Amino acid sequence: MKGLKKIALVTAIAAAPFAANAELKAMNDSAMGNVTGQAGVTIELETKVSIGQFKYTDEGSFAVNDIVLGGSGVAGGTGTELLDQIKIDIDVADDGDAIIHVGSLQTDPATGAPVPIDWGMTAGSMELLAGSTGTDSTTLISGLSMYGDLAALDMNVDTATDHLNVAVAFDIDDMDFNVDFLGVGIRDMVVTGAGTNFDYDGNGTTANEELAASGGNAAEGYDWTADPRQKLAFGKLTKYANVNLDVYKGAGLGASTATGVLRIDVNNVYMDMSIGAIEIGGASIGSVAMDNLAITDTKLAVYGH
Repeated sequence: MKGLKKIALVTAIAAAPFAANAELKAMNDSAMGNVTGQAGVTIELETKVSIGQFKYTDEGSFAVNDIVLGGSGVAGGTGTELLDQIKIDIDVADDGDAIIHVGSLQTDPATGAPVPIDWGMTAGSMELLAGSTGTDSTTLISGLSMYGDLAALDMNVDTATDHLNVAVAFDIDDMDFNVDFLGVGIRDMVVTGAGTNFDYDGNGTTANEELAASGGNAAEGYDWTADPRQKLAFGKLTKYANVNLDVYKGAGLGASTATGVLRIDVNNVYMDMSIGAIEIGGASIGSVAMDNLAITDTKLAVYGH
């Protein structure tokens, strides 16, 4: 492989165990079935990670303090404090593509569906610091606490395009944090899938309408008449927030003359989101809900200046 292909492959494998925070558009359960039988590696993982401080320094610094990543129990969820029951499958296809799937070791005995991996994260504060010593500082966010479920994480390094495709299906059951420099508090934020009242494939009919037309056997390109895995994949699409993006080396956007930049193309983000309470000065001013949030055709070019 060329240099970029090697770098992308190593990066994808190294990042896999720590990507729980955070469904392939094409890599659904049927596509994963095509990988079965190829020689590969399976890694089973359980861990809890603590980081005293993460600091990025330019002329000034941005610091995140007291980070903990583990099971939902670290943030007040019902699970343990271990990020566990994780299975990482790594395969190399006959065309050289690297295919990495992060899923659960557990399955629901009633449906055969993988049981989502519960995760949790906390961070004490996020700060802007003057210089590297922080004689002057501003606290942006404090008291960050969140937990939820990871249904699947898939990564594919395509040797034909030199693209790393990342797709994740997840939810956030509860998220709280304070925006200190604005005096704002966010309580009980929830992120889920867009549900069945959304048109995922853009054909003008919602999943509910297609379910009704098919007698409950097909919707949004999934048909489980003969393959029950298609129903599980459809459920993952509608129940969990889905994010799909491509990462690669490319050119800048629009009139930009930049070349060799980090490109991130967001193919889709589908989700519902609600905030139980927005607090200002310690008092709630109400709640917010967004139904069928879709972010599509979004591109980023990232480079130094």
